[in-house]
Amino acid sequence: MAERIEFVLNGRNVAVETDPLRRLLDVLREDLGYTGTKEGCGEGECGACSVLVDGRLVNSCLAAVGTLAGREVMTIEGFRETERFKVLERAFGEAGAVQCGFCTPGMLLAGEALLRRNPQPSETEIRTALSGNLCRCTGYGMIVAAIQDAAQRGEGLW
Repeated sequence: MAERIEFVLNGRNVAVETDPLRRLLDVLREDLGYTGTKEGCGEGECGACSVLVDGRLVNSCLAAVGTLAGREVMTIEGFRETERFKVLERAFGEAGAVQCGFCTPGMLLAGEALLRRNPQPSETEIRTALSGNLCRCTGYGMIVAAIQDAAQRGEGLW
């Protein structure tokens, strides 16, 4: 049975009429056209579908859209409009942290979630924060270096 569900998506109010048990991932991609959020495993293991919900990293393949009423969701498309994204994007590019690119949206949002709560993380804290995001190209060292670099360059942004 469809219900009207309203939430904030990338800073804008949205309303969808849908089954509240549908995955947020499907609503974002199929109903709202936000295809930057990727489906990898579909089981919450790879983090390709990562989004921020109220600033916390969430696997959208495991989130029922009905749980988001009144909450704030940010996808990579919304994050792309921020100054913090520009710092992370530059750091990822310079570190060679973007290989095939499939995991990149989730990695960037994992980095954002970490830096929001810990603007100067240690290497161990970065690796722990990324532990829910898989890179099939195994570029973890470069991704960790990029987040360390972004933390230094973006001092004061987070």
